[in-house]
Parts: sequence; C-alpha cells; structure tokens
Amino acid sequence: MNSSTIVIDLLLRKYKADQKWTRVVIEQLSEEDIVWSPTPESNSIANLIAHISGTVHQWFETAYLGAPSIQDRSREFERGLQMSKEDALELSKKSYDCIIQVLEIMKANPERLLELPYLNFPTFNDALNNQATILEMLLHQFRHLPSHTGQIIYIAKMRKGDLVWE
Repeated sequence: MNSSTIVIDLLLRKYKADQKWTRVVIEQLSEEDIVWSPTPESNSIANLIAHISGTVHQWFETAYLGAPSIQDRSREFERGLQMSKEDALELSKKSYDCIIQVLEIMKANPERLLELPYLNFPTFNDALNNQATILEMLLHQFRHLPSHTGQIIYIAKMRKGDLVWE
C-alpha cells in the first residue's frame, strides 16, 4: 500500500464517521432544535449544515466535478435560517456522499491527487489559491468540516443533554 492510498483511506474513514455522527445527532433533534442558536450572534445547526453543503458544493462539486457555482455564503450564515429536520438530514448526506465520491475516485486514481482543478476559477479564499492541488483541497477540508461537525454535536448536547451514540 502506498502513501497516497493510506491518506485516502484515512480521509474516507474520517468523512464516513463524520457523516454517521452528524446523522445520528440530527435524528435525535426536533425541528426547533435544528434552527435554535445559543445566542443571536451564534450559528444554528441549520446554518452549519447549510455552510457544510455550500462549502462541499464549491470545493468539490464545482471545482472538481464541474457543477455550476451556486454557493451563497451570506445565506448560509443568515440569522433565523429555517431548515426542516428532513432537509438537514438530506443536505448532510448529500454533502458527505459527494466528498466520499471524490475520495473513491482518488483511491482508484491516486496520481490525480496532484491535479490543479482550480486554475480557471476565482480564488475561493485566502487558505488556498488557484495553484492548490486536489490533495491540498482534501486536507484543507479535512481540517475545516470536522470543526463544524463538532459544533453540531455541541449544540445538540446543549439542547438534549446526553445523546444516544448507536
């Protein structure tokens, strides 16, 4: 097994675990819990799910899979964003399924990790420029997305106390 395969397998395990724990948590919440935020300035679980979805769309679907860019960052963080529990589950699943799809493609073609899929795109943010490789994108999101998974779990614990982890 080469180092590329080891890294891809690690990322697959992590994203599959984050997908599972996000689903397990959301399933235990009410509609009210999904849109609740600890303070008026804080994000709700709806905001975090919308942001994960927007980020995955921009970084994976648009840049890597060629979908048109439709991310609306201001809506992702809109105070009072409404989202049903069903929509939260669906958006979360779709987002993690997309990342897993890209990783499975990379696993079958590890040489593609060094491709530069962003050359013809505007710069996404200061973290990566248009010279970023697919590997850099995956590692950047490996840091970014799990922090939001942790926030979702923390907010859920604030609402429910103990959660069931089955």
